[in-house]
Amino acid sequence: MPLPQLLVGKVAAITGGLTGIGRAITLEYLRHGAKVAINHLGGSSEEPLLESMRKDVAEIIGTEDRFLAVAGDISQPETGQDFISKTVAAFGQLNVFVSNAGVCKFAEFLEVEPALLGHTISTNLSGAFYATQAAARQMALSQSPSGGSIIGISSISALVGGGQQTHYTPTKAGVLSLMQSCAVSLGKYGIRCNALLPGTIRTQLNDEDMSDPSKRAYMEGRIPLGRLGQTSDMAGPAVFLACEELSGYVTGAQLLVDGGLFVNLQ
Repeated sequence: MPLPQLLVGKVAAITGGLTGIGRAITLEYLRHGAKVAINHLGGSSEEPLLESMRKDVAEIIGTEDRFLAVAGDISQPETGQDFISKTVAAFGQLNVFVSNAGVCKFAEFLEVEPALLGHTISTNLSGAFYATQAAARQMALSQSPSGGSIIGISSISALVGGGQQTHYTPTKAGVLSLMQSCAVSLGKYGIRCNALLPGTIRTQLNDEDMSDPSKRAYMEGRIPLGRLGQTSDMAGPAVFLACEELSGYVTGAQLLVDGGLFVNLQ
């Protein structure tokens, strides 16, 4: 028996929706009946990824009439506004926004250069801020009875330290804080703002790091569920937070999706 579609009639916009967690959430939202627009960086290197995405979209919905891809560098302040404008132009409204785009390059603290720090902050935090602001402005303007749902993809790294992530962890702590503050600021519009905190999820960002068998075994040994996370593990929680009927009184929350890793860290 097919599962019920929980997002029929909803329009969602997802940054960084072409790969990793954003891709998994995009496809799951489509399965649940939503119209989905994704932001991606663009460029010739992403053409194979976009072609693959379109094939998967077609397998789910048969056509691309509920899917839109918009290229743009999310670290630029104008990109978020352009993305939201094109989403609304295509689908008429905006109900769900997922701030997912991010970068993570491992580096020793003493070796972090200003360019790496600046790029990480401008993408992970400034980009999240501007795109979230653009989405919130649209949601507030629409005066929808259900307000809207904004989901920030933070990280378990917002709560714990990482020796090679000193430039990264503060940005993810910032995304968590941004969602908490936006929950307070936007509650009067009925807009709910929550953060998802993935643990160790196998994506293109950590694939090289997790390809080391000994390191992967070490990480799996620390996770109570005994395995690394898959991008699909993030999709269900993202549907939950997007669905008014399931999470209509949830805002300012942080949801760990980590297989129990955080509670087992000692």
